[in-house]
Amino acid sequence: MKKTPYVSKIPNEAGQIIWTPTENETWSILIERQKQAILNCATPLFTEALALVDFSHHHIPQLPEVNKRLLAQTGWQVQSVSAIIKPDEFFTLLANKKFPAATFIRIPEELDYLQEPDIFHELFGHVPLLSHPTYAQFMHKFGKKALALQPKDRSRLFRLFWFTVEFGLMNTSVGTRAYGAGILSSIGETKYALTDASIKKPFNLLDVLRTPFRVDIMQPLYYVIESFEDLFKLIDCDFKEVLDESRRLGDLAPLFEPKKNKIEIEGKMTC
Repeated sequence: MKKTPYVSKIPNEAGQIIWTPTENETWSILIERQKQAILNCATPLFTEALALVDFSHHHIPQLPEVNKRLLAQTGWQVQSVSAIIKPDEFFTLLANKKFPAATFIRIPEELDYLQEPDIFHELFGHVPLLSHPTYAQFMHKFGKKALALQPKDRSRLFRLFWFTVEFGLMNTSVGTRAYGAGILSSIGETKYALTDASIKKPFNLLDVLRTPFRVDIMQPLYYVIESFEDLFKLIDCDFKEVLDESRRLGDLAPLFEPKKNKIEIEGKMTC
């Protein structure tokens, strides 16, 4: 399992975490600049959801207060976890309408980029759309579907998660916009994703399952959906059949240089 210098903080009996002044200041810097960065990048559904969850700018939100809002909207909760968890635990939490959140925040020296998912990525990037009923149902069903598959199939199915939940784009009335957490919580990816530097393709499940990716670079390719209803409809398909077909056809040629050391997609498997 991949080692990490970060360690999640353990909530007290009331579910509260004691954050340091530096950690709260880091959150404040991140949320203020990211809310500005996504103004012409995020799908309107995300900006509406972000306003609904109403995160403080002054301190890292406590999970009990976040959960109170989510529970009222869609029945979802955010579950504090260690920095890295096993895939079975990840999918089990989703299947039970719980989103795992590593309770640490990046150090100021890594403000612009962090390969591991910290509390800012989890809350700012993922939590808002969990208040959207259709999106929340997709996440719930994704977890249940993944648990019903063999480990080798779950690994390939994670490509669907990567190119939607993490790095998805959507056509909207104001143009192509981002809804993926990996884009909307990253200052660099936010600026890059909608430029001509990246390739955008209409969403096709078989293509998505054949598309390799790397976690440590700007994504060279994004898939574009028309609405969250598209995601909800596709989750009812026979994943075993399409996974087998994607494996039979083989991966599409990667649009990036390979790393010398293979990156293992483990644990939470987020950006």
